Order: sequence, then C-alpha cells, then structure tokens
Amino acid sequence: MANIGKKPRPEAARLLVFHLLTQVNRQGAYANLRLPELLANSSLDERDRALATELGYGTLRMQGKHDALMKRHLDRPFDEVDPGIIDIVRMGIHQVKEMRIPDHAAVSETVEVARATIGEAKATFVNAILRKATSDPNFEVEIEAIADPKLRLATKYSHPEWEVAAFFDQLKDWQEVEGLLNANNIPVKPHLIAWPGRSTVSELLQEGGELLDWTSNGVLSAKMPGAYQAIKERRAGVQDRGSQLVAQIFLNTAAGVEISSELSWLDMCAGPGGKASALFTDLHMNRPMDRFMANEPSEHRARLVSHVIPPAHVMVHPGQELAALGVKYDRILIDAPCTGLGALRRRPEARWRRTPQDLKELVKIQRELLSAGVELLAPGGILAYVTCSPHLLETKAQVLELRHRHKDLEELDIKDFLPETVPLRVRTEDGALQLWSHRDDSDSMFMALFRRI
Repeated sequence: MANIGKKPRPEAARLLVFHLLTQVNRQGAYANLRLPELLANSSLDERDRALATELGYGTLRMQGKHDALMKRHLDRPFDEVDPGIIDIVRMGIHQVKEMRIPDHAAVSETVEVARATIGEAKATFVNAILRKATSDPNFEVEIEAIADPKLRLATKYSHPEWEVAAFFDQLKDWQEVEGLLNANNIPVKPHLIAWPGRSTVSELLQEGGELLDWTSNGVLSAKMPGAYQAIKERRAGVQDRGSQLVAQIFLNTAAGVEISSELSWLDMCAGPGGKASALFTDLHMNRPMDRFMANEPSEHRARLVSHVIPPAHVMVHPGQELAALGVKYDRILIDAPCTGLGALRRRPEARWRRTPQDLKELVKIQRELLSAGVELLAPGGILAYVTCSPHLLETKAQVLELRHRHKDLEELDIKDFLPETVPLRVRTEDGALQLWSHRDDSDSMFMALFRRI
C-alpha cells in the first residue's frame, strides 16, 4: 500500500456506501430508507450518487456470493473477522466482480476507505484479501461445477439456500428458479402511482416516464421518485406494479354493486399506506357513499398511513382483536405480514433478514388475521388475502386451511376481476393470483379472494 503514512483520502461516494453497509448490516437499518437520507445529506453530484446507489444496493444483494469468495482467501474463520473488514471487502469485491471499474482503481479506492474508517493495520489486511480475490481465476468455474442445483444457484445468485428451495417448491423447474434469482439481482426503475383526485398519470408523465402496463394509474419512472413534484407533495406514491394490480382487483370486486349501495371497506394491515391510499382515493372519486377504514397495529406505521389518507380513516388496533369493536365490513383486505420473498429485487438486504423460524412465526400470525377477518366479514362480503411472498406455506397452505376451517366461505376466481390488459398466466390453477418477478416485471405477489356465503 503506497499510501501508508499519508493521510487517508477516501472517495466520498465509497465512504458513504461503507456507512450504509454498516448501518444496514450491523444496526438493522433499511437500505431503501437509509440511502436516500445519506444522499440527501451529502454533496455528491449525480454521477457519484449513481455510483453510490449501484455499489450500495449491489453489494447488499450480492454479499453472500462475495463472502464465498472472501472465505477462500482468509487466514482465519469468517466469524472471527472484524465486521468492518467484512463490509469493506464486500464492497471491494463487488466493484471488481460486478461493476465496470478497473481492478486497480477498485482495490486502491476501497483500501482508502478502510484506512479512513478502520485503521491502517486492518486496511493492510483488506488490501491483501482484495488482491487475492481479484486474481482468483477459478471461483466462477468452481461455482458452475457444484452438482447440487440448490447450492449452485444459491451461491451464484447470492440467495440463502432455504429461499432457493422455497422458489423451487413453487416453480418446479430449476431453469425458472434461475430466472427468478437473476431477476431479483437486477435493479429496477421505480413504479409510481397517481392517486385519483390528487394527481394524474398525465402530470407524472409530463415530468418523465412511460405508462405502466396492467395498471390504471401507474407510471414507470424515468428518474428518482423524489424528483416528481406530486411525490414531494404526497399527491402520488411509489408502488410496485404488483401492489397496484392487487388494489385494482380488490376495487373490482365492487364493479357490479350500485354506487348508491353503501359498502364498508377495511384495510386490516395498512402500514405504510400504499394500498390504503390507492383504495381510499379511488373510492372517494368513484364510490363516494362507501366507508373506508385503514387499520394498522403499529403506531409508527399508522402515522405513515395518516400522511397519505385523512387520519379520521385510520385506527390503531391489533388486527386479531378488531372483532371486539363490533363492526362488520363488506370488503376486507388482509395484506398480511410475510417473509417478503416476493420483493427481493427492491429490498436488497431482505434476503438476509428472514429465517425459517421467522416463517413459522409469520404463518401463525397470518392464520390469526384470517380468522379475525372472517369474523369481521358481513354476509355476502368479500375478503382478499394478500402476501408479498410466493412461499407455499404463506399462500396455498393458508388458503387450504382457511377453506377447511370456514365452510361458509367460497373461493372466487381471480380472472373475474382482472383488468382486461392482464394476461391469464397470472392466474393459478386454483383461481388465485400469483405474480412472478421474472415473468411479470413485478413483485411476486399472491392474492386469493373469498366470499362469505
């Protein structure tokens, strides 16, 4: 390291990425929330903001694969390595292996970050690991030679093995699984939604972007969401195509009901408020006689909901206890807490946050919420069960158990409520909705509809 003895001069974008990795991996921050804050407080120009975004999100996505390469060149067990070293080596490997940055520049700039943040001695260690990793010609070849497809794809595409196995349980085809894993690693442009009565698709398009297929009010963004005036003023939102479609399907369940017939609607798990705002604004414009309430058990998340719909339409209760209030609803949306395995392309650290034990606990909560929802449902009412996960235990298994426990429910066929522009491939053989990121350019959302007989 030629710069030993000189004052460290880390490049600002890479230094920002190190702080992002530290806060996400060591302090539990969410990258999609923390990175915009770090960028807003920086003086980086657009080019360096783009570099920080690609390097930060990319490193978080691919750190499983980067760890596998790092372990080949460590002189000690991985769990004995300083966390700061691990995160800095990860971002160095990402530049070398996944970005268009010359090896020498990637290594030297990363070592400067190490010198400035974790000290000269550890920076020397970082330098040694990165140089070995850079000159390792066999790593990719040896990955492709792994016989077990689950392990091979988990390593190649940087996903935990249990998640890869869960995707195979649904798709039943390793080539399809590979397509999904690859899609999870490709950055995607934000999807925007114009909330009816507050903004229009035309307004968003005037500032840049193009129409978002399958949606009534969606736009594929041409720039960062915060650059749109309607987003700044909370007259429009950021919402994946899959979530927009789910909200539209749910609204379509009232298509045959007279506008003068007052329906009551409940979004049982509303935080942070994207679907609630889509529903509330549409109903306010098109079914003004209807009543809408958004419930969120977390006070913090309930406040977020209150930022996008009037607070008078927001309540804070555990969903499992809502029946005690003695109110029945004609339409109930249960967008249940889940593993989030369907949104991995938009949440770079999410794949490392969940465990099979989390799955077990979430399935129990989902079951409780479904039971509560049935109790709240008026005769003839429709309940929508939604997860941003394709995992069998969170989707088909929950539907089968719900039908077994509640003989007074009939499952409805999703095709009867799909917008005309949406292809029928999104419909499962059981009549539910199952989107896939690699097929549909959306989060892998699941949705099932039930009517109380």
